[in-house]
Amino acid sequence: MSAGHLIELGSVFLILIGTVAGSLSAIGFIRLPDVYNRAHALAKSCTLGVLFVLLGTFLFFLFVERYFSIKLFLGIFFVFLTSPVAAHMTCRAAYRSKVPLAEISVRDDLKEAMSREYNCEQKGGA
Repeated sequence: MSAGHLIELGSVFLILIGTVAGSLSAIGFIRLPDVYNRAHALAKSCTLGVLFVLLGTFLFFLFVERYFSIKLFLGIFFVFLTSPVAAHMTCRAAYRSKVPLAEISVRDDLKEAMSREYNCEQKGGA
């Protein structure tokens, strides 16, 4: 088995891991009870899945085809940078819009911080 075959096999393995992570993300999106848990499933495993697929493709083109794809490299960078931030902002907007937590949620750590922020705004604005 040559080095090219091993790199192809490694690329296929990375793409397979990415596909499995994307599938788990879809299952988490369907099965989890509220918007916060669903956003967590989408942000973590879907980002990981996309990164593995892009990384496997990037390595294939780099080592087998001898082609450095700046588009794939930038895709990896921007997905890694923007996806967690977008999920955080979505959850923050949902919380500020008073979307309820699931009934099975044990505690709400942000409730006290938000009430303090609201009280500070009321005192400063008066």
